[in-house]
Amino acid sequence: MRSVNDFRDIHEEAIGWRHYLHQNPELEYKVHNTANFVAEKLASFGINHIVTGIAETGVVAVIQGNGGEGPTIGLRADMDALPIVEATGKPWTSLVDGKMHACGHDGHTAMLLGAAKHLAMTRNFKGSVALIFQPAEEDGQGAGRMVQEGLMDRFNISQVFGMHNMPGIEVGKFGIRDGSIMAALDEFDIVVTGRGGHAATPHITIDPVVVGAHIVTALQTLVSRNLDPTEALVVSVPKFTGSESYHIIPDSVTLGGTVRSLSPVLRDFAEKQIKVCAENVAAAFGAKIEYRHRRLEPLTFNHTEATELATAAATGLVGPEAVNTQIKPVMVSEDFAYMLQARPGAFLFLGNGATAGLHNPTYDFDDNAIPYGIGYWVNLVEGTLAN
Repeated sequence: MRSVNDFRDIHEEAIGWRHYLHQNPELEYKVHNTANFVAEKLASFGINHIVTGIAETGVVAVIQGNGGEGPTIGLRADMDALPIVEATGKPWTSLVDGKMHACGHDGHTAMLLGAAKHLAMTRNFKGSVALIFQPAEEDGQGAGRMVQEGLMDRFNISQVFGMHNMPGIEVGKFGIRDGSIMAALDEFDIVVTGRGGHAATPHITIDPVVVGAHIVTALQTLVSRNLDPTEALVVSVPKFTGSESYHIIPDSVTLGGTVRSLSPVLRDFAEKQIKVCAENVAAAFGAKIEYRHRRLEPLTFNHTEATELATAAATGLVGPEAVNTQIKPVMVSEDFAYMLQARPGAFLFLGNGATAGLHNPTYDFDDNAIPYGIGYWVNLVEGTLAN
């Protein structure tokens, strides 16, 4: 296993890549400049198997090791930014108004490029590594679309690995766990229909605002009074729209919410019971509901063998004391889950230090984390595909 010092020589170059990408953020599938930049860098490293245009702007490069025949593993980095006005004040601040890399995908891309350069020079492994540069992670669909377009079969990928920076974890440290590590994401809408009228005579209406308020309150007990407190399920209702008048009780209101769950059983429970709860509350007031539920990103679930390989790679780089193998799952979602549904693999967190949180206008990826990310990728490849 290599130590982080083995990657100091590429650190400054990778910082330059990261700052360029940070200054030129692009959204969703429209990461054309980013994808071109990535493809050009990969070609400059002597990699001759580069495929572009997967899921519109995705890039995959394959490096063949010098150790002979063996499997192919996939390493994924996301490339897209967010529609946020940057407020960091850094010299490399975004040059594109209303767009910024507020989630560190610029750093993710730079680290995988750094690993690509090292692996292309050394090729100290058997089999192959497929470097996956993915668009539209923030859209929540980029990974799934790459899988649908044949990513795994086309490149004969047997295992796949992902990584995300995490504010709050010290730079130079990693976090991972076997099993569920990030939540599944669903959304729902509840249209409550009653009978509108004048706000001065509510007694002759069936006020859907009141019904909706009771539904929101009732949904808060769905978790606290129906599930074991050790189980993780979040049901939130951030949207509540009705009349725009101070004096009119509307005929209907619309509630919009999100569900985050850490198991398929909890996901099924929420989809069924939210509808049942809303129907029963509405019926008690003489109102009706229309319910729509959308399953978006699946559960991010780490497979045991791949988790062990990822843990070994990180531990070899920084030592066991800097790798938390029982990190708590987080209730945000990650579309890398689609790749983990298609192939065994693992996802881990890389420390980004005491920075602002992700998706914050003052967030910035910590350049000091770059050699740790590069080193992790290289150790993972050389350890998993050992000669």
